[in-house]
Parts: sequence; structure tokens; C-alpha cells
Amino acid sequence: MTGTGGDRVFRRSRLLLVFLAATLGSTAVASAQSTGTFTLTGNMTAPRSQHSATLLPDGRVLIAGGGVGNASILTSAEIYDPATATFRATGAMTAARRLHTATLLPDDRVLIVGGYGVGAGGALASAELFDPGTGTFTATGSLNTARGGHTAILLSTGKVLIVGGYGVNTYPNVAPAELYDPVSGTFASAGEYVGREGCDFCAPSVLLSDGAVLFPGQNPAQLYDPARDVFSPLGMMLREQSTAALLMNGQVLFAGGEPIGRTADAELYNPATRTFVPTASMASPRVWHTLTLLPNGMVLAAGGETDSCSASSCFFAGSVATAELYDPAAGAFVATGSMTAARETHTATVLKNGKVLLAGGGSYGGIGMFNGSLASAEIFSPDVPVPGPVLGAVSADGQGQGAVFHAGTRQLATADDPAVVGDSVDIYCTGLAPGGVIPPQVAIGGRMATLLVTGTVPGAPDVNLVRVRIPTGITPGPSVRVRLTYLDRPSNEVTIGVR
Repeated sequence: MTGTGGDRVFRRSRLLLVFLAATLGSTAVASAQSTGTFTLTGNMTAPRSQHSATLLPDGRVLIAGGGVGNASILTSAEIYDPATATFRATGAMTAARRLHTATLLPDDRVLIVGGYGVGAGGALASAELFDPGTGTFTATGSLNTARGGHTAILLSTGKVLIVGGYGVNTYPNVAPAELYDPVSGTFASAGEYVGREGCDFCAPSVLLSDGAVLFPGQNPAQLYDPARDVFSPLGMMLREQSTAALLMNGQVLFAGGEPIGRTADAELYNPATRTFVPTASMASPRVWHTLTLLPNGMVLAAGGETDSCSASSCFFAGSVATAELYDPAAGAFVATGSMTAARETHTATVLKNGKVLLAGGGSYGGIGMFNGSLASAEIFSPDVPVPGPVLGAVSADGQGQGAVFHAGTRQLATADDPAVVGDSVDIYCTGLAPGGVIPPQVAIGGRMATLLVTGTVPGAPDVNLVRVRIPTGITPGPSVRVRLTYLDRPSNEVTIGVR
């Protein structure tokens, strides 16, 4: 890099790195002793349970579908705005559904898949897309096999893996895996499971830190390799667990379920040994609860339904408001505050500010005592909330030209000096947990970029460097959008030049 123009770019990029280190701020993780409190926020526009909740790129949360008690299934959807702590209605889905999935795509749309609707059998093959810009839902391609209670996982390829769940008259065989392609808007069959028989209260599948997918929806558990489109068997889980959360160290926590009565048991999957090992139990038996990885590395177990046990027997004791935290460093659950309401089949969504929105759910007082679905919502505030990822930008408002450089250089990828499709670029950001092994996902031009390297900047340990390859198929231009997602929290959006 020579000449006056090159010197100017070099000086500008050095100043930019100094600016990043000073202004993006520290993302120090709270101590393992951090607990937290629950407080009410605004009510939803309708009571609902078994719905979906999706954090949108702008920090709002899309709440869609669900049921009202045992009677009706909803097409309605609404948006939670953390800035005003209120919900407002948005466009309705094309079909009423519950126990469906909702997945944020690289182009900012939300993919809604399957679930259970009305009518005989009830399982749905239909899918639709929510556009946050217009607040509307439109139909997309349909599943090959109708299902509900499945898992949908955005892969590093940009496709969405649909795995597990049950269709019409398929029990005990789980529905076969499929892949959704956002570019074509169609579903295609994925590799075959090793066996088909499932379980009643299966934990959801989990995207591991190496890009493979852990599928615990049947015994034995299995791994899906996206590169080869192949499932392979693992060992048996210790018990039939109903919830799962990926930990910062790459292990997977499973806790609670209903193998024979509700259980407090928990176990860990260790990807290094490909084995399941026991860990400390929860304080309370739970099923239909939520298990949420917090940005501070702990895991929040909240609500669900429980049993009350004597020396000789156990019986269903209804929904609970209690919550607890799993501390991976100690390998144990610790107490935290209780929710403001007993709830199960609710949703728990980590917001950009590090707090958690818990919304809706059903409530039982005991055997034969259904209290109905809830419209209430609440916020869990850790003692030290950890903010989400932030992409560096040339301007102080975090918009426009990003702190994105041609890889290995101090040259910004601008409209005057654009990157080329297939090139590598270095992205500067904050918000990646120190020592964590979970990688971020980067979208450029609405498509997934291949992750090459992550690390920190010498002399600026709070600033992260993420090197990716510009994906094919994007529309080149002077202001191509860039977004990073980490632990399901999208960053701000910046732009780069691409030709």
C-alpha cells in the first residue's frame, strides 16, 4: 500500500481500531454466582401456549401462534418491543399452528414450519415466511412429511435442518429429516436416521460448536453431519430428557423430563468423548419447562410442571413458578428468584440487552385443574446482564460502513475499494464470550458466509476479529448488508462494498 491515498487509508484504519477498542466496550461475563430476578412486563395481546418466540435483528421479538387452552389454535402473531415493554399485534399467519418452529434466516425473514393445526390428526406440512419489514406472512414450500414438536436448526450452509417430530399416525416413528433451502423456498429429504423409533418427551436437537447436529429424539441418540448429509449413532442417553442447552464449553446440558413420572435428573453430552455423563440434579422435578443459555455462561431452568412425592408414591402437582440456574463451573444447579406466575409450555428468549423474556404458557393447579393459557409475560434480569454482539462501524451510531477489512490488511472493504465474491474479509466486533467455543454466524447480503477464523485483537482484548469468506449468490453493490449472530442474538447491521 503506497502513495497518499494508501497512507490515508492506513491511518484511518488504525484510528478505527483505536476507536473500536474505546467505544465498543467491555463484554465481561458475570461471575458464576450471579443469580437474578423476575419482574412483570406488558401482557401479550392474547393468551397463548406452545407458541414460538424469535428475536428479530432489530431487537424486537416475534410471538406467533400457539393454543388457547385445549380449545383453539391461533393464527395470530404479535411483536414485543423491549424499548416500550409492550406487545402489539402484527399480521396473521397463513395457518393456525402450535408446537411449530420459527427460525431467523440470514436475510432477516423468519421461517415458520409445521406444527399442529385443526382437524383430524392435526399435523401440518405447510410452512411460511414472516417479513419483519412489512409485518406479513407468506406461504413458502411445504414439508414432505407433516409434523409437529420437531426442531429446526440453521446450518452453516444457510439451509435449515428439520429433524424429528411426529406426523399423522406416525408414532412411535419420528418424521424423517428434511432440509429447507431459503434460496429456492423448497424442502428436500435429508439423510436417513439410524433407526426411526422416537420418545414421548424428547429433548430438542442441538447445533454443536463444530457444526454437527446432536439428535437426541430417539435411542440411541445420533449425530448429523451436514457436509455428508449423514446421521450416525451415538451411545444411549442416561434418561429420556425433555430440554437441552448448549454450554459455552461445547457440552450439552439435558435436564428434566417424564420417562416415568417427572424427573429432576440432568446429564451432559461431551462431544470430545461422544458420551453422556451424569451431572447434578435440579432442585425440582420438571417437564415442559425452558432451559436457556445465558450470555454469562449459566443456564436458566424456569417453570414447567412437577410431581409431589411421598415415601411411597408421586403424583402430578401442577405448574410451578420456581426457577434455578445451572453453573457449569460447579456442575450444579443453584437457586434464583421465582417467576411471577406458574407457567409451562412458555417461551424464553434472550434479548439483546442480556435479559430474558418469558412469555405465555399454560398453567395447571393439579390433576383436572387447568387454569388456562396465559397472556402475561415477565423479564428475567441476571445480576450483570451481558450485552449482545456489536459490529464495529466507521460512524459512532454503529450503522453504514462497517469495520470490515480485506483479510490480513488494514484496507476497508468500501464502495471505492470493494471486496470480491469469494474473498476473505476481517470483521471487527465485540460480544463473543472469552474462552467460549460456540462460533458466531455471519450473514452477508442475506446469505451465510463461511467462517474461517475467530480471535481477539492484540492490545484490545475486548475486540473480536472474525474472518469469513464472501458468499456466492449475493447481489454485489456499494452497500451490501452484514450481520453477525451469536448465541441467537443478532448484532447491529453494517455495510461493505462488494463487486
